[in-house]
Amino acid sequence: MKNLLLSAFLLLSATLFAVPVQNVDSIYARLDKVMENRTLYMTNKEEKIQAIKQLLNIGNLSSEQAYDINLKLCYEYKKYKSDSAVFYVLKNIEIAKQLGDPYLRNKAEIELAWLYSTEGLYIESKELLDNINRASLSPKLLPGYYECYNEFCSHYGQSNGNSVYYTKSDHYRDSLLMVLNPGSLKFQIAQAENMLYKGKRKEAEKALLALLEKTTDKNPERAVIAYLLGRMYLNEGNSELQKKYFAISAITDMENSIKDNASMQSLALTFYKNGDVDRAFRFIEAAINDALFCNVRYRTIEGSSFYPIINASFQEKENRQKVELRLYLTLISILSLFLIAGIIYTYKQMKRISKIRKELFRTNEQLSKLNTELQQTNGSLSEANHIKEEYIAHFFDLCSTYIDKLENYRKSLHKKATNSQLDELFKTLKSTSIVETELEELYKSFDTIFLNLYPSFVRDFNVLLIPQEQINPRHGELLNTELRIFALIRLGITDSVKIASFLRYSLRTVYNYRTKVRNKAISRDSFEEMVKEIGTLKRD
Repeated sequence: MKNLLLSAFLLLSATLFAVPVQNVDSIYARLDKVMENRTLYMTNKEEKIQAIKQLLNIGNLSSEQAYDINLKLCYEYKKYKSDSAVFYVLKNIEIAKQLGDPYLRNKAEIELAWLYSTEGLYIESKELLDNINRASLSPKLLPGYYECYNEFCSHYGQSNGNSVYYTKSDHYRDSLLMVLNPGSLKFQIAQAENMLYKGKRKEAEKALLALLEKTTDKNPERAVIAYLLGRMYLNEGNSELQKKYFAISAITDMENSIKDNASMQSLALTFYKNGDVDRAFRFIEAAINDALFCNVRYRTIEGSSFYPIINASFQEKENRQKVELRLYLTLISILSLFLIAGIIYTYKQMKRISKIRKELFRTNEQLSKLNTELQQTNGSLSEANHIKEEYIAHFFDLCSTYIDKLENYRKSLHKKATNSQLDELFKTLKSTSIVETELEELYKSFDTIFLNLYPSFVRDFNVLLIPQEQINPRHGELLNTELRIFALIRLGITDSVKIASFLRYSLRTVYNYRTKVRNKAISRDSFEEMVKEIGTLKRD
């Protein structure tokens, strides 16, 4: 029980002092889970798109209504499958021409210029943007116009390495900030990005972390926020934080089926630099597949430049593991031969022991017969008194020694025979009374020690429950099942599987108890966290 208590205390200590590590580890665990479910997210995306497409089949749609539906499809396809987005934007340009509406045409052409930029059609994108009359452009379209120019300059600068376009991108970002609504999320992200690129690191970090807290994985913008944080920590050489925020960005991108993403490639490079080749290969492969699926040319080129390096390291590791596997198989084969030889040797020894036992049994029978004969012979002796006394004493001494040896031998045989009584052994093993008794004693010992540590646990526990739903042990009990489950949780054992194993209940029983008690709590959401804070250890 002392060992059990010590283990529980160490587990509690590890839980209290390892929260930051667990938080990061939980992000990576979720990242792997989301990575496995990418197909499911794509299926949901396709279903949403199909639902919007069904609206085009409604009869008597006006041109404006068709334009709006096409625009919705464009937005859904924009960072998912750019070719399809281009298809619906071109339809909107035709509708705008038919209606003679310059606003709708400019809106569609700005979207088309953005899509051409991502596909690497820089000439076509630039031509579209240059043909738009900035002076006559509606104020509503200015944010999209400047954002498109900003993205075009950034993409084109990346493709040819010309720093002039990065400078232009910064200028268009400044113009974008002047026309965006200061209260909008897009403004706040652009402002933080602007601070980051202008060297205002502390202000940018504070703004981005605040924005990250305000968003969830359902917000596609969260991927951009986390990515900017990852880039900031990358430039500072903080590999752990850059990996963390690239992972958050990748999770958001995958859950929203954003194929035009930078997070996957950045995360792959981060894992590669940290020596995690397996994950690096998975994510660079996913990044290239996403770029090809979405037809984002500049991301395909970027990913392809790193893929051979990561792939070479991955193949090298695979080959090394194959060599190690062959070595281990050889060692296992050799050990298996030794094991077989050991089994054969043990079997022969067991047969030999069995034979010896039979011989000893026969010898014992012969000795018993000889003892009887000796007694009979002793009765028939008619030697002289001197010879009689001499040999009778000698005989009794011999018999005494023999009896001692026989007794010791009998005890030895009795012990071996006792160890071979399989029926009695199986009967004892099948009995659960000893286990139940010991288990009951274990619970009593646990309850006593726990309440010695936390004497006010039952009272403090009931404070967290609705008054009419409070739980108290029956007369003669220290803790009942519900209290014992949450006593384990108080010690830091929160895993239902471990609780079920300790209390010898089924996993469903433990889950039902936890749910039932949580439903009685005043604050259901924070109930178990509040249980963990009950009481303080009693110290001498």
